[in-house]
Amino acid sequence: PRGPVPGQGAGPSRRAPGMARQGSGAMLASGGLGFPPQNLARVVVWEWLNEHGRWRPYSAAVCHHIENVLKEDARGSVVLGQVDVQLAPYVIDLQSMHQFRQDTGTMRPVRRNFYDPSSAPGKGIVWEWENDNNSWTPYDMDICITIQNAYEKQHPWLDLSSLGFCYLIYFSSMSQMNRQTQRKRRLRRRMDLAYPLTMGSIPKSQSWPVGASTGTPCSCPQCLLVNSTRAASNAILASQRRKLYPGAVRQSSTFAGGAPWPAAGPGGTAKGEGLRVPGAGFAPGQSVPSAALSGLNNLNRPGTQRGAGLGARATVPPGVPALPVKNLNGTGPVHPALAGMTGILMCAAGLPVCLTRAPKPILHPPPVSKSDIKPVPGVNGICRKTKKKQLKKSKTPEDVVRRYIQKVKNPPDEDCTICMERLVTSSGYEGVLSPRGIKPELVGKLGKCGHMYHLLCLLAMYNNGNKDGSLQCPTCKAIYGEKTGTQPPGKMEFHLIPHSLPGYTDSKTIRIVYDIPTGIQGPEHPNPGKKFTARGFPRHCYLPDNEKGRKVLKLLIVAWDRRLIFTIGTSNTTGESDTVVWNEIHHKTEFGSNLTGHGYPDPNYLDNVLAELLAQGVSEATLKD
Repeated sequence: PRGPVPGQGAGPSRRAPGMARQGSGAMLASGGLGFPPQNLARVVVWEWLNEHGRWRPYSAAVCHHIENVLKEDARGSVVLGQVDVQLAPYVIDLQSMHQFRQDTGTMRPVRRNFYDPSSAPGKGIVWEWENDNNSWTPYDMDICITIQNAYEKQHPWLDLSSLGFCYLIYFSSMSQMNRQTQRKRRLRRRMDLAYPLTMGSIPKSQSWPVGASTGTPCSCPQCLLVNSTRAASNAILASQRRKLYPGAVRQSSTFAGGAPWPAAGPGGTAKGEGLRVPGAGFAPGQSVPSAALSGLNNLNRPGTQRGAGLGARATVPPGVPALPVKNLNGTGPVHPALAGMTGILMCAAGLPVCLTRAPKPILHPPPVSKSDIKPVPGVNGICRKTKKKQLKKSKTPEDVVRRYIQKVKNPPDEDCTICMERLVTSSGYEGVLSPRGIKPELVGKLGKCGHMYHLLCLLAMYNNGNKDGSLQCPTCKAIYGEKTGTQPPGKMEFHLIPHSLPGYTDSKTIRIVYDIPTGIQGPEHPNPGKKFTARGFPRHCYLPDNEKGRKVLKLLIVAWDRRLIFTIGTSNTTGESDTVVWNEIHHKTEFGSNLTGHGYPDPNYLDNVLAELLAQGVSEATLKD
């Protein structure tokens, strides 16, 4: 298929023919509802914030359901399981604009976003990619809109780098390709229900059948629990304030006259009189800051928040049974969704509760003394430093291109995949570049792979890259010369520690520590002269101390010396620009677990990272030179 130059632009002043303009959506704060401009029709898409800082869209059916509830009560709660069985544990609180997962207590911000009615969500068009489980995952909404725009304009391909992703979309083969690893995945375009349309303030939502509207609230156990959530949180909040500020808060009457949950125990039925919350709130040993108190109701802070259980030894008034809830992992007889909400309500009522917590990633090994830190066998030294990149006076771009190609007198009648013009005609960069000695109709063949391009196109590609004396074939990614990157100055340390990684119990561990300070961008960076940030340094990474692990370390050292480990760009996690980011060579930063996907056990990791290094021109042959 026709395609762009992966990793390099098509030229300094020529826009790539397949690039589509990014779809635009109104950015709304997570702390409240957003509204479109008055008398301007917009498609409504509800989205939730995942752990990587990306807003993920709910389906159109779920968005219709949320809009229907919003129309009835802008401060109510939305039970997502009523419209999608797979979302049964989830509830959205419209007042705080957070999604609550009942079986784990996890809370995430949600937002109400708006897009043009003529865009993909307004037409009910969904673009999805095939994941490792052979199921389909929808793209983020802005990516979906961008793909649909390019598809409608009949572009042969689309480069997603403008959105912060190093993927190419090929419409002829309906595939997505990673520009660095060359891995391909299938993608598909399917029709679904169009997202709801709104205008001005809160509209009358389009009808979506979620049951007959009789005016009476749903009486299923889940909805009864949901409707009690806010009252329970208010009671917890009031009890905390009474502990910190005695006499300053009015007595809560939320549960006066009866227990919120009919809990029978060995001592009989609990009575509602005199119920209070002994020791309510946070985990044992934690203080309760005022910011946390306001957060219980407002929940305006981004990121995940987890409810904390009461201590099991809290003083319980006579007649109140002790009913520990330990069913959040689904192993007990109580459904996890009910167990989570039961814990909140029992906590507010003063009943001792034991809520299980989601496991936390083990990022670092146990403390290691300096005497236990050893050099890695077979690897010279323990530290590598890089300084500011010195621009060498090398050959001219014309000389570099001529070095790696052979001129073709009679080129075939096929496309040049850089400019998309036929090889038998002049280059698409005729008039854009006017180098001495290179005519626009000249065609060359790369020596190792044999792919053919206009010489002028190769020159434009080289000028728009790193200009390090190397050339990379845009078709097969074969590298000519020594590829270098734009990594800023820093330090790489590596040593052996006496601990084992999961899956490698018979081996010690190689620890790599990268440290890059903030600084000023150089001429090879996106914004020369502007300051760049370096978040999360020093960064600790881990490899098993076996033959393949030591080989990976040696190649990573080469990649570090060539400035290929990091680069300066926009973070996919935080969205921050002009910051130090990873450069498509994955590292394991989680020592004792694999909850984030960046840890062990991962039996394929060493082979995968060797392939990623090879894509950057760093191979075993490098070690023999």
